[in-house]
Amino acid sequence: MRIISGEGRGRYLKTYDDPSVRPILARIKKSLFDILKIKLADSRFLDLFAGTGAVGIEALSRGAGKSVFVDSSRRNTALITDNLKNLGWLDRAKVNLADITKGLEWLSEPFDLIFMGPPYKDSEKKPLSLTTPVLALIVRAKLLAKDGWIVSQHHDKEPVNIPPGLIRFRQEKYGDTILDFYKNA
Repeated sequence: MRIISGEGRGRYLKTYDDPSVRPILARIKKSLFDILKIKLADSRFLDLFAGTGAVGIEALSRGAGKSVFVDSSRRNTALITDNLKNLGWLDRAKVNLADITKGLEWLSEPFDLIFMGPPYKDSEKKPLSLTTPVLALIVRAKLLAKDGWIVSQHHDKEPVNIPPGLIRFRQEKYGDTILDFYKNA
């Protein structure tokens, strides 16, 4: 996996083989950042369910002022930290080990851009449907800056109910993957 554009363009990120971690596909990441480019400069970027950290690291490469990564796996947060260290970007990032589903109030600042790519299924292949509850947690914790955007990546079969306080203003489909874009209502 490599950084597509910006300061770290062409640099490879360390990864490991784990079927429970599905990094964003390169073509989806490229399309996502083509859309986000108007909001990235000096932004505060939050990468929830960060996995390999590829999305938040791409944001830093393309000009985000700060990326905050949150994942519940110690292995993933160690990998993200290692990649940031190798790139020399630890000073522009914060990596947190936390269970997102338990709440987000501990994050003390609003973010200009929030990306969430929760796992689609658990280890027994049962759908998790985390998008709706995590969107509600973001609203409750007041994590979205006034003119900020949330981008949610989810499976096209996952039902999503938009919580009060948000409106969906754009949707992109890539095979069975959906990217929904939200802003404050």
